[in-house]
Amino acid sequence: MAKLTQRLGLTRYEADEAYKKALEAYNRRKLDEAIPAMDEAISLLPNSAEYYAARGFFHLEDNTDDKAQADFEQALRVYPYEMLAHYGLGVIAYKAKNWDAAQTHFINAYKASPKRAETLYYLGLVYHRQGQNGLAHTFMQQATTAFESAGDKKRGGDSGKWAKTLEKLAAEQAPKLPQGG
Repeated sequence: MAKLTQRLGLTRYEADEAYKKALEAYNRRKLDEAIPAMDEAISLLPNSAEYYAARGFFHLEDNTDDKAQADFEQALRVYPYEMLAHYGLGVIAYKAKNWDAAQTHFINAYKASPKRAETLYYLGLVYHRQGQNGLAHTFMQQATTAFESAGDKKRGGDSGKWAKTLEKLAAEQAPKLPQGG
């Protein structure tokens, strides 16, 4: 019977319904409902990188970074290019001040989705932490544009302030040309 159910796609349908339920709960800021709904979706379709990444993101939002990391790592075992999993691991590494790991994960997230504002923002912050303010400024400008295009004025304003600060820091770091004469 299980094979017939799989052939008819009923398990996938049920898993997708649980996933939709989880997303609805998340949008209502009800993580206590969203996470169990993701547990159900994963139990029905355990080879979905997207489901593990989503549950990992919910755990990240719930400040249970150890569970988030486990889910993100499982998502990457299923599909090594899962953008949300790389983004989430980047956030965890950033919080731990592991700039190199954060950079690696954010670059991988960027490769999967180059216009995602949050990734651009974090890349700007990571490059700033690594002392590469010119590169940080470039990514922060792109983040500002992406946030504003999405209608997110609050985060667009925040990234815009960062962009101005990073521009000044980059100018200070730029090599000075000798005065000729």
